[in-house]
Amino acid sequence: FTVNNQPVEYRMDPRTPLLWALRDASNLTGTKYGCGTGDCGACTVDVDGTARLACQETIGGLEGTFVTTIEGLSKDRGHPVQQALIAANVPQCGYCIPGIVMAASVLLRTNRNPSEGDIKEAIPNICRCGIYPRLIGAIEQAARIARGDEALDAIEGAQPPETPAEPQP
Repeated sequence: FTVNNQPVEYRMDPRTPLLWALRDASNLTGTKYGCGTGDCGACTVDVDGTARLACQETIGGLEGTFVTTIEGLSKDRGHPVQQALIAANVPQCGYCIPGIVMAASVLLRTNRNPSEGDIKEAIPNICRCGIYPRLIGAIEQAARIARGDEALDAIEGAQPPETPAEPQP
């Protein structure tokens, strides 16, 4: 199979989870270990255009597939999902973000005008930092960018809204 457009051949047990092959053999550490049970979404990758959990996929079951990780999505963080999440200050600790970005990129490839329900269904990833309200808006913005309704230039270098100064005692 290929990973980020490069053919790979892992000399590992075919039952090895893709997550460990990516992280340990290919040094692609953007795909995160979260739970190992397929519940959190931190290890989401794109396999032939579908969001899949790398902790649940074995390397032996991926023969003939194309796998894209966060490292292969965009070299310069220029993908609309990445740009919109950055502009909206969505990332907090950042641990879950690669999996969320991958799930969102798969969604926008097939649905350029997702509803809030579509977004919630496509991105069930768990985030302990509570980014969900900003995440929905950022993915809606990414969809507008992907459709060409909004220019990337409009969000490059965007600053977060100013917060009111604390009253002085």
